[in-house]
Amino acid sequence: MIILNNKTYASSAEIFFELFNDKLKLMVVWLLLNNPLRFKELATALAPLTNKTLTIKLRELEELHIVSREVFAEVPPRVEYSLTAHGASLRPVIAEILAWSQSYALEFGTTKEEI
Repeated sequence: MIILNNKTYASSAEIFFELFNDKLKLMVVWLLLNNPLRFKELATALAPLTNKTLTIKLRELEELHIVSREVFAEVPPRVEYSLTAHGASLRPVIAEILAWSQSYALEFGTTKEEI
């Protein structure tokens, strides 16, 4: 049994599935793996996602200490999102998920030529 933020979990798997309870959070982490991005860059990559939904997901990831938000004192203001050390530690996890999904798609998917 694990207690985290005054909540009891049966396993670490339960914690992971609650932290990443939707695909958008993992997609944001994946987009930020290589370099920091501005809000507009994230929004473009995740279109047709609404700005409101993206803002909510970014705030949730900030609260989880996975993403950090840096505001630069410029005119106009510039804001960049990047992974924290905890967020960056997800790199091998995401790499394994992507390798598995590619293998799955090759085995069970079809190509455009086959359709």
